[in-house]
Amino acid sequence: MNSKVKHAILVVIFTIHFLVSQMLAGGIRVFPPPGAGIDPVAKYGYTMTVILYTIRILVLGTVPLSICNFLGLLFWNAFPDKPTLKSSPMLAPFVCFRVVTRGLFPDLVKKNVERNHKICSEVGLENYIFEVVTDRQIDIPKQNHVREILVPMTYKTKKGSMYKARALQYCLEDGVNYISDEDWIVHLDEETLLTRDSVIGILNFVNEGTHQFGQGVITYANEDIVAWIPTLGDLVRVGIDYGQNRFMFNYFHRPYVGLKGSYVVVNAGVERKITFDFGPEGSIAEDCFFAMKGIEDGYSFGWIDGDMWEKSPFSFYDWLKQRSRWVQGIVRVFVSGQIPRRQKWGLLFIIVGWALFPLSTVNGIFTALTPIPTPQWLDFLLGLNSVYIFLYIFGSLKSFSYARLGYFRYICLLLSPLLLIPFFVIIENIAVIMAAVTNQGSFHIVEKDVSKSMKKPENVKISNNVNVV
Repeated sequence: MNSKVKHAILVVIFTIHFLVSQMLAGGIRVFPPPGAGIDPVAKYGYTMTVILYTIRILVLGTVPLSICNFLGLLFWNAFPDKPTLKSSPMLAPFVCFRVVTRGLFPDLVKKNVERNHKICSEVGLENYIFEVVTDRQIDIPKQNHVREILVPMTYKTKKGSMYKARALQYCLEDGVNYISDEDWIVHLDEETLLTRDSVIGILNFVNEGTHQFGQGVITYANEDIVAWIPTLGDLVRVGIDYGQNRFMFNYFHRPYVGLKGSYVVVNAGVERKITFDFGPEGSIAEDCFFAMKGIEDGYSFGWIDGDMWEKSPFSFYDWLKQRSRWVQGIVRVFVSGQIPRRQKWGLLFIIVGWALFPLSTVNGIFTALTPIPTPQWLDFLLGLNSVYIFLYIFGSLKSFSYARLGYFRYICLLLSPLLLIPFFVIIENIAVIMAAVTNQGSFHIVEKDVSKSMKKPENVKISNNVNVV
């Protein structure tokens, strides 16, 4: 079955999901809506009626990103063919794969660098290097195409950037950086695994040279799965990559909703012009801040074919802290005076969506328990939010293989996210509340090494030599 047929089938399934969701939400009125004929003031009282309608209207703030996800899945092939090399790898520009680590998982870093090194060799790439940027020396064996950069504890940026931004800025300093402006940098997390497809996609992207920034899909359910529930919860992230993120990169060529911190491909000269020295306000979500500065300077962003692999957090606590940090980091980017207001509209939608997430949950409960008469247009718009349910299904389709699992396990894994959505909603709500009531004054270290169970370290107080994970 070719990719176009697969996408056509997906569109049919997506359309059925959309129609059913709209009928249930009242956007398409086959049956009288639950609130028809009800006098809400007489039944619930004036105050409760005002509350119910206010909540229903406020939840409209979550609709714009639902539309972006809808368009991204519908109008771009969700099952693209495997990328093939468009030119010889020997003719590709120099590529630096830059891995930033705090140095707490040296065995993991060494293993993944070796594995990624092998993938590059298999593809035929010759003009490349892996740079491991670390706060603690990890003694990577000396070999061709690998360089370890130790960030001095005394190093400080001009604006006082911290964490990963500080380490990345150190790589750009004279005497440390040796990469020319025509070269390319691929930013990876320490647990990120390259695939043949992603390397080929990157080579095609840099050879075309149409865009200065690029990003692709990351999946989380590959090989040994350590924590099933967080992994199933991250399936929606795969769907969002194919939905809103791909829409932003392919339609606007601007990541108005931000950028992932891994699988970031950027021209080296552009990175040196923008820098990572954003100060403390750009140090929690340095990837998002970097993207906003790139938009401000007029650079173009493109989508890259080929997936990379990562692991979901190994515990619920890590999962919560990860989500909470995202919220706090993006809010800091949004309120920063360094970013022009005109390009923050995408971040505004994200923040509004997060802020209204608990309210959306309450709205769902109230809709079932206390129905009220609402105009059809309002029900239709709110029904668009059902796209997130489909994103879990789609994420399962892209993450699991029936050939590897067998049909029974495959079908179970396709359906399991739907059964767990209420739990995922609770987790996301808790993360948003944590972000609102806590201060990023301490830093939680996320477990990443599958093969080695290390003792969980205590929260580490912020200092300039701590790297955010």
